Amino acid sequence: MNTTPRSERLHIAIFGKRNAGKSSLINAITNQPIAIVSETPGTTTDPVYKSMEILPLGPVVLIDTAGIDDVGELGKLRVEKTLEVLNKTDIAILVVSDIDDLTYEKQLVKLFDEKKVPKIGVLNKIDKDPGYKEKLSFLQQSLGIPFLAVSCVTLKGIDELKSSLAKLVPDVGEDLRIVGDLINPGDFVVLVVPIDKAAPKGRLILPQQQTIRDILDSDAIAIVTKEYELKETIENLGKKPAIVITDSQAFLKVDADTPPDIPLTSFSILFARYKGDLVEFVEGVKKIKELKPGDTVLIAEACTHHRQADDIGTVKIPRWLRQIAGFDINFEWVSGYNYPKDLTKYKLIIHCGGCMITRREMLFRIELAKQQGVPITNYGVTIAYVHGILPRALKPFGIEFEY
Repeated sequence: MNTTPRSERLHIAIFGKRNAGKSSLINAITNQPIAIVSETPGTTTDPVYKSMEILPLGPVVLIDTAGIDDVGELGKLRVEKTLEVLNKTDIAILVVSDIDDLTYEKQLVKLFDEKKVPKIGVLNKIDKDPGYKEKLSFLQQSLGIPFLAVSCVTLKGIDELKSSLAKLVPDVGEDLRIVGDLINPGDFVVLVVPIDKAAPKGRLILPQQQTIRDILDSDAIAIVTKEYELKETIENLGKKPAIVITDSQAFLKVDADTPPDIPLTSFSILFARYKGDLVEFVEGVKKIKELKPGDTVLIAEACTHHRQADDIGTVKIPRWLRQIAGFDINFEWVSGYNYPKDLTKYKLIIHCGGCMITRREMLFRIELAKQQGVPITNYGVTIAYVHGILPRALKPFGIEFEY
C-alpha cells in the first residue's frame, strides 16, 4: 500500500445544476484536466471519483456529480446517484452560475443540513460577469450559506476556496484509532494472519495493513504470524504481548492457543469500532437468538470481490447461523454501494468490517437500520458470537457480554 486508502481520505463532493461548471471547478482545483468539460448539458452521468493530494487539505477524494436538475428516465437515475453521494460526503461544494431560479439549490442546502454536511457555495464563471459581486451577496442571503466567487478560466478565487475548504474539515477526532489507544510504546502486538486461497497474492488485506501502521505510529512492535505458528510465537517472545489480533475466521484456534491472561480480539471487531459503532453491533448480535424460521437476514459487504468456495459472507456465516438456530433462515446479499433504502423486510443485518468505505458512510448505514428498527451487527462480532468467544473478544474495549 503506497497511497492513502480512499476510505481514509476526505471526501469533497461538488453539487449543482447541469452546466453550472462543476467539472470545470474540479479541473481548476486540481490544475489538471481530470473531468470532461462540455457546453452540452448532462456531460457528467455517474459520479466521478478522483483521489489526490491537495494542499492544504492533504489526501482527498474529489467527487464530480451529475446535475441535480437532470431530466428524463435516465436523468432521474443520475439524480438518485448524485444524492447517494451525500452519504459519504465530508464537505459539499454547491456550484452556481445562474441565479434566476434557485429551487434546486435550496433543496440541496436543505439536504446538506439534514445530513449535517459542512458546505460552501461557489459562484462560478465570474470572468464572464462583471457584476458578480451583487450576485454573490444575493446568493448568500437567499441560500444562507457562505459563497465565494471563482473563475475556472483565470483561476481567480481557487486558492481562497482551498483555504476555505481546509477550515471546513470535520473534526472526526484525531484520537480515533484502530488499536493505538489500547497499547503503549514498546508493547508487543501479535497479529494472526491466515494465508489461504482467499488471501490476496503478494500482499496483506487492507485492515491488516492499516492495523500494522497504527501499531507503528504508537511506537509499539507488530509481530505477524500465521495461526499455526501462534503458540510457538507467543512462547518465544520473551515477554507477554499486550494484545493478540486475529482474522475472524481463525478465532477458534487462536482463542485456544492464546493464554487467557492475554487480551484477544479481531481485525473486524477493531474496525467495527473504528468505522462504525461497536456498541450498536453488540446489541445487534443479540438478535440472532430471536430469529425465527423463514426470517430473512441481509449480509452486506462494502466491496466487490471474487468469492471463494468457502466465502465468509455467502457460505460460512449462513452455515453457522443455521447451525446454532437449528432451522432454516433466508439470506440475501448486497455488495459495493448497493445498500437498500428499504430495510424493513430484514430481521437482522450483518455487515462486513467496512474497510473500503468511509466512517461517515458506515455510520449512515447503521443509522438507516436504526431508523427502520432493524438490528445491525458485523462479521467479526457475529463470528465471535457463534463460536462463544465474544465476551473475551470485547474485553479489551471494556464491554461486558453475556450469552
